[in-house]
Amino acid sequence: MKIYNTLTRKKEEFVPIREGEVSIYVCGPTVYNFFHIGNARPFVVFDTLRKYMEYRGYKVKFVQNFTDVDDKIINRAREEGITAPEVSEKYIGEYFKDAGALNVKPADVHPKVSEHMGDIIKFVKTLIEKGYAYEADGDVYFSTRKFDEYGKLSKQNIDELEAGARIAIGEVKQDPLDFALWKARKTEDEIAWNSPWGMGRPGWHIECSAMSKRHLGETIDIHAGGQDLQFPHHENEIAQSECCNGVPFARYWMHNGYITIDNVKMSKSLNNFFTVRDILEHYNGEVMRFFLLSGHYRSPINFCDALMEQAKNGLARMENCKENLNYLMGVGADGGMTEAEEAAFAGYEKYRAAFVEAMDDDLNTADAISAVFELVTAINTAIKDGASKAFAKASMETLMEFADVLGLLQTELDVPVDPEIQALVDERQAARKAKDFARADEIRDILKEKGVTLKDTPQGVQIIFD
Repeated sequence: MKIYNTLTRKKEEFVPIREGEVSIYVCGPTVYNFFHIGNARPFVVFDTLRKYMEYRGYKVKFVQNFTDVDDKIINRAREEGITAPEVSEKYIGEYFKDAGALNVKPADVHPKVSEHMGDIIKFVKTLIEKGYAYEADGDVYFSTRKFDEYGKLSKQNIDELEAGARIAIGEVKQDPLDFALWKARKTEDEIAWNSPWGMGRPGWHIECSAMSKRHLGETIDIHAGGQDLQFPHHENEIAQSECCNGVPFARYWMHNGYITIDNVKMSKSLNNFFTVRDILEHYNGEVMRFFLLSGHYRSPINFCDALMEQAKNGLARMENCKENLNYLMGVGADGGMTEAEEAAFAGYEKYRAAFVEAMDDDLNTADAISAVFELVTAINTAIKDGASKAFAKASMETLMEFADVLGLLQTELDVPVDPEIQALVDERQAARKAKDFARADEIRDILKEKGVTLKDTPQGVQIIFD
């Protein structure tokens, strides 16, 4: 597999630190609100990376944090008249609801900042002891210029950064480029922890370095997140981690592209800011996931109704294929596959090869979806006049092999038919048998009004819920 490494700006063959194992750290949400469509993209993309790595036989340890200590959380707590931990726990719960709707699998570990204060304080102390950080009036800052490679991820020049840097009112850092590792408590209602530098809380960047080290070790295989995190967040993580530990922080850095809304940057001021919870009122989570995977993860993607409708229609093609196979698994011919079916099944191998080739090429989900569509076309052609149960089952397993990696078609189809609906279907079948076609058509129309379509096939009637 080849991965585009942001650090080197080129595709590189993926070689894990430990053979057969992969460690992945993905920056998670700051839990003060529902997450938006821009947040959803890295959640879905790197969940798919994880699933594909597992499909390829790797043992994956996947860590995605929750930032539950932050100014935004403190402000939301003041607005709602509750504590900061109550705000965090509320929105962590909401995260799992929305991520579940997108078929995003929970991480192996979801570390919280509030539960790793000892690790963070130890990390900061080490940086001070090594001369890379200093304390000033209860705050602790990292001395950016002491890390010679600062800017190597984002390709920023430190002199150019200095020209735009400022020291904010209330800050006592020695250099405008220095960033906070620990912040002294400013007001009594701020959540805070005791430390060698007084009551306070960690800066934003230090948390991921400390939690990644705690759960994955000093050097990890893949660190991932949105493009907006390259600078300063990931740049600062590299600086503090490599100064603290004396070894490279991550071997591969992966960043997904931005999302625009109707070709305009998402912004609350423009009233084009959409949370996943908002979008779920109009589209189901799998449609959203399909949309997010329909373009290459590093390319910008535009969210709009037209493209969401395309995603809905594309997913429907796959769902219809699964539905037809599910039906044939119940009513198809018994016994093994016919000679023609065996030949058709053998032909699926070229779609598997195309799928793997696409995913091995820097997680090219767009081309992988194209391979799935080619498989769907082949299946639909093979079963147009019916099929054996064995062929339907083998075809279903192949379809789901790809769909499981992409996190699609995860809804179970074995839904019991309402007794009232089934009674109408049975009455229509009896009317057709008695050549009472007027009554059969009448029942068909009644079912249509109830959102049920009947499809007559050589194997019997198929019930399709609209």
